[in-house]
Amino acid sequence: MPLVKQVTIVGLGLMGGSLGMALRQRRLAKRVVGISRNAATIAMAKRRGAIDVGAATPEGAAAEADLVVLATPVDAIVPEALRLAPHMRHGAVLTDMGSTKGRIVAALERGLPSWLSFVGSHPLVGSEHRGIASARRDLLDGATCVVTRTPRSNEQALRLVSRLWKAVAARVVVMDPATHDRLLAAVSHLPHLLAFCLTGSTPAEALAVAPRSFLDVTRVAASHPDLWDDILLSNDRSVLAAMDRFERDWKRLRQWIEQRQGRSLQRYFQHAQAIRQHLDA
Repeated sequence: MPLVKQVTIVGLGLMGGSLGMALRQRRLAKRVVGISRNAATIAMAKRRGAIDVGAATPEGAAAEADLVVLATPVDAIVPEALRLAPHMRHGAVLTDMGSTKGRIVAALERGLPSWLSFVGSHPLVGSEHRGIASARRDLLDGATCVVTRTPRSNEQALRLVSRLWKAVAARVVVMDPATHDRLLAAVSHLPHLLAFCLTGSTPAEALAVAPRSFLDVTRVAASHPDLWDDILLSNDRSVLAAMDRFERDWKRLRQWIEQRQGRSLQRYFQHAQAIRQHLDA
């Protein structure tokens, strides 16, 4: 049964395209409209079943939307929302798929007209690939999605956005934007930064004999740099705090190696192993 008549997705890359496929497969909207300035992207999104209708401009695409999903890079979410707002009907809801929340939510709660509601969201999925050609209808299956609540949140809009993500993913967790940014800095933003650094600092002659374990731990370093610099800079305080925590442990490990403290290393490894095994369980 459809949740809404029309969902409009702004940005038809990996995330927006995969969401459109999931919405249409589950018949959660009577119509899925996609906005992209690239005509070839719209054509491929139609062929791949991600949208019913495509548009290059927001006027018609947003005017009839019950829900608009901003699936753009994080630095484009606020300007795109403000660009769309004048063309949206009263009572419509906006949400997003961005990897950071604090600054986005604060800017849109200040900047949007009172007759529109914004609810920040972040499905915790992704890939080092991008573009509509990489979209998958099962990308969101079984995923967790964080939905943000603030004192200014419209509860009806929050319920709609939560129902949407529960229908296309599996689990919805509601938290405030600052908590989201602090937690994601630790489990997503810092790991990407480490993968970039490890790859960039490894000598070329070592890369020539890199084993599968090196490829596994650095897989996300294949992610597009033009996405990740904006993510890291838009969550700089939480990322720097995560780097501080990591650096403290890194210095301890270095000290134990220098002092040949094998038992200390082993205890630390056992602790980390237990945490990782718990995650698998």
